[in-house]
Amino acid sequence: MVPIPARIAAGIDKIAGHRKRTAFVVEVLNREIRRREQLEALEQAAGAWTDANHPELANGAEAWVREMRNASTERLQDIERHADAE
Repeated sequence: MVPIPARIAAGIDKIAGHRKRTAFVVEVLNREIRRREQLEALEQAAGAWTDANHPELANGAEAWVREMRNASTERLQDIERHADAE
């Protein structure tokens, strides 16, 4: 059992209720563990993405997404034109 200061316990009880204190603490601890694991993974992955490996993003991700969307729109228009011609 982990001792919890009275002020903290009162705050937990106010949010979760006295009978749900353990569930609340477990939920918060689990969330914090996942957050720290994600931060560690991000730190380990730093530098893994290089511009040399992704030249399509040389003008930025926004420009690349816009280009992909325009290509999809043009393709849909071509399909519709061919369907109308038949």
